[in-house]
Amino acid sequence: MVHRPGEKTVALPTQFDAGLYFIGRIRTPWPNRDACPKNGAESAAPCSIELDPAYADGLQDIETCSHLWILYFMDRAARDILIQRPRLYSTARGTFALRSPARPNPIALSAVRLVGVERHRLIVHGLDCVDGTPLIDIKPYFASIDSHPAAVVGWHRDSTHQPPDAGRTGNT
Repeated sequence: MVHRPGEKTVALPTQFDAGLYFIGRIRTPWPNRDACPKNGAESAAPCSIELDPAYADGLQDIETCSHLWILYFMDRAARDILIQRPRLYSTARGTFALRSPARPNPIALSAVRLVGVERHRLIVHGLDCVDGTPLIDIKPYFASIDSHPAAVVGWHRDSTHQPPDAGRTGNT
């Protein structure tokens, strides 16, 4: 894999510490990372979450939720980058100070709006992953405990380079 200037990699362990069960796949209009929006808030495209039918009973009462947390595994992302340069910024940052999918455990988290439920399929808005991305988990979004309006990402707030969407709010 080709890395951007200033990026630093690490040798990964030879064994995994834990296992996961992928409970489904995410269907989006984006065939590759370059086609994906930078974050889910940049797109109003409807996406679907296709749960393996064996887990369908776990969706009971999901239709009562307006928003959900979706955890997914960015299976095509680099896993060895510790210092990386985001595509819209010139300064390299530590992986754990970024929301990039490139990280030792490429687990992504998106807050999505639930639009519809069709048996073991959810229609949502707010995802930013490639078509076929493995699904790890679904959790209800509780505005009372999941929202932290005063949260700050200092390097982003203090950045002299503003990406094209600089007029938007948020710390992505």
